[in-house]
Amino acid sequence: MKGGEAEFEADEPGPRPRRGENRGTARDISAPPGPALYLVATPIGNLEDITLRALRVLKEVDVIACEDTRQTHKLLQHYFIATPTTSYHQHNEMTRSAELVKQMQEGASVALVSDAGMPGISDPGYRLVTLALRHHIRVVPVPGATAFLAALVASGLPTDSFRFDGFLPAKRGERRAALEAVKNSPRTQVFYEAPHRVLETLEDIVEVLGPNRPVVIAREVTKIHEEFLRGRGDDVRETMKSRPSVKGEITLLLAKADPAEEQTPGGVRPTVRQRVQQMMSAENIDEKSALKRVAKERGVSKSEAYREMQREREREREK
Repeated sequence: MKGGEAEFEADEPGPRPRRGENRGTARDISAPPGPALYLVATPIGNLEDITLRALRVLKEVDVIACEDTRQTHKLLQHYFIATPTTSYHQHNEMTRSAELVKQMQEGASVALVSDAGMPGISDPGYRLVTLALRHHIRVVPVPGATAFLAALVASGLPTDSFRFDGFLPAKRGERRAALEAVKNSPRTQVFYEAPHRVLETLEDIVEVLGPNRPVVIAREVTKIHEEFLRGRGDDVRETMKSRPSVKGEITLLLAKADPAEEQTPGGVRPTVRQRVQQMMSAENIDEKSALKRVAKERGVSKSEAYREMQREREREREK
């Protein structure tokens, strides 16, 4: 350790304390005894991706709140952990949060885990954390594996500035609008995506961001069939399209906008009318067809795109 030697206090030999007894030096040095909510990261695939601290906490708390008790039991059995579990998921978190906080007020310590990764990241947990804090209960993070960070650092895309936005919208119009919003982003964009929607999403990426935008699909990260697909958006799309089916957990990463990408003078996003004219000229189609394409590209209805184009015409006439 740079700057000096670290001091560690070993546990005294002897039997493991019974649940509820003072566990002495096994506790975190910075954490005083008493009730607490521990947010424990669990493996995202490979069961070896868990910290020694996480294992200790899971053994020593009074109860483990799990997104899916069946999934968590696989991990607990692997490491011979016998701590009682209770379910905590999106359908019962309102009532279960109150129950868990009541237990902590009475002196219990609780570990919250999701099926994989850090609880609260695209998984239940926020309600319990805020309720615990409201009742002045300590909330202690126990960090570890997180799918989007593992995918990001191995993607080959810039990591100096990035944004994680969870899952893209399931509805196509909303999804296209979300992609349109990051079209000119100066940072790497990271999303989760469901395997049954990933091909539709890649279609939208190619149409909204263009075929040349670098895209990375990270599938089954840390698992046996881990795979990274890296390349231009249309190439990755064609690779995925050639497969009979897509399975597994997917992280989708988009490169930041290239300043050299074609834009209107001054680097400003073209208006609806300008984009319609671009399409009419480049693809030799009529205004009606071009307007329909622009509306689809921007994730809005054709009538909304038409009204915007009319407003643009009015503003030009007033100049």
